Amino acid sequence: MSPRVKICCISSQDEAKVAITAGAAALGLVGHMPSGPGIISDDLIRDIALKIPPGVTSFLLTSETDPEEIIRHHEKTRTHTIQLVDDIPDEAYGMLRSAMPSIRLVQVIHVRDMDSLDEALRKAAYVDALLLDSGNPNLPVRELGGTGRVHNWDVSARIVEQSKVPVFLAGGLHAGNIRQAMDRVRPFGVDLCSGVRTNGQLDPRKLDEFFISLKYDL
Repeated sequence: MSPRVKICCISSQDEAKVAITAGAAALGLVGHMPSGPGIISDDLIRDIALKIPPGVTSFLLTSETDPEEIIRHHEKTRTHTIQLVDDIPDEAYGMLRSAMPSIRLVQVIHVRDMDSLDEALRKAAYVDALLLDSGNPNLPVRELGGTGRVHNWDVSARIVEQSKVPVFLAGGLHAGNIRQAMDRVRPFGVDLCSGVRTNGQLDPRKLDEFFISLKYDL
């Protein structure tokens, strides 16, 4: 089965159209972050999300950790899915489910070492999917995604093997390494930002090359 492809850091209606035309099944819309690319206003996130055609899923990337703030962030943006890029208390997931029963929750796991395996399997009990990225929340300026770095795919493969929910792979993916990534990790989906951009702008040529490489692998 073909992996779901999520194109992240969408910054305009035009970029949304380019990504969808290329074959994206989901679009990532980045709210306020302490660092990283693609940050846009909540008003623009809502505008893009409301115009995404049926069959394509909108993701709000939120760095909020308080459940009430997460709920408020979603109310401003109205996406299909909330991507939690930071850790939140386990009890907060139940509050989010109660307040937003139709909204899917995806928890980002910043893969650094084998401790990430235990973290991922614990969080999988609360969410609809996991997304494995290459950030580092422990730095003075917290990295919560969008680094363009590849992490340890051996750890990611272990998470995919043992997780009871679907897993997306992110972090430095592009046309030149997607075949290796799929062979090593076998995720449910993949998530790209910098790997399909030139000078910060979504690049149709790089998108086409990526999808060609992905289909060739399959």
